[in-house]
Amino acid sequence: MLERKLKRIAVVTSGGDSPGLNAAIRAVVRTALIHRIEIFGIRHGYEGLMKGDFIRLDGPSVSGVINRGGTFLFTTRSKNFESKAGLAKAVRSLARHKIDGLLVLGGNGSLKGAWELAQKTPAAVVGIPKSIDNDVGGTEYSIGFDTAVNTAVEVIDKLRDTATSHERLFFVEVMGRKRGFLALATALAGGAESVLLPEVKTDIASLCRILERGKKHGKISSIVVVAEGDEMGGALEIAKKIRKAGPYDVRVSIIGYQQRGGAPSAFDRILASQLGNAAVEALMAGERTKMVGIQKGEVVTVPLDFAWRIKKPLDSSLLRLAEVLSR
Repeated sequence: MLERKLKRIAVVTSGGDSPGLNAAIRAVVRTALIHRIEIFGIRHGYEGLMKGDFIRLDGPSVSGVINRGGTFLFTTRSKNFESKAGLAKAVRSLARHKIDGLLVLGGNGSLKGAWELAQKTPAAVVGIPKSIDNDVGGTEYSIGFDTAVNTAVEVIDKLRDTATSHERLFFVEVMGRKRGFLALATALAGGAESVLLPEVKTDIASLCRILERGKKHGKISSIVVVAEGDEMGGALEIAKKIRKAGPYDVRVSIIGYQQRGGAPSAFDRILASQLGNAAVEALMAGERTKMVGIQKGEVVTVPLDFAWRIKKPLDSSLLRLAEVLSR
């Protein structure tokens, strides 16, 4: 059985950081140790993999990390890894350290890199999805998304006080260059008057009508959530257009990197623990070039290329709900 052959595995975090990475690493380490599998951490993402920056992990190394944001293994985005020479270095590094299985914590870009690596190395590769944008295909939730939504909503709750006190219109920009999952969830949970997404064409005239309708209903302030990847250039550009369109006292708040930091929410800690555990068990079961994820509340294993080949649809029912509840 593969479980007897699986002697040494490694885990790496790649791409942008997100809350819950340490919780996932903790689950990977503790699951491996229970099954008497040696576990190594690769520091500094794919750059560290190519350079052989491996450290042995044990129980004490993951003690007290479940509540910490970021990743104690550090992370990078690596252009070098995308080259043939970079992939070859990574393959040699895994062989030199006698790694039987590699677990990659990453978003769709990093998991695409993991898939390409899997085509070159005899080591089994399994991906664990993390992304505050929640845009990884094959899973309903990615590690870090829930915490990022909570962070953005906390900001909106505070801005609402100022907006009301000064009778202002606030445009709040959240991350999401290509997809609007984070913006939509934030707008719905924050009670925003409108939300602008990369997937939906922005109409300034329509937005003005929504704002005017709110005034007629007695609203003295408004919040509009904008995904940074909106076609019109984000919150600052849209605010300029709105100032020209009507007599609005407009302010802009760009939340930025705050969304990627901070202690993970309980949901993300549980999700990360589930996926970290499932990834090790997938390796033990002989799975190769796969990703673990969540579908309909259950932990599943899907082909690794689902991460970027499948484009998750925006939940149109949530978009309609946000529109209805904003009136």
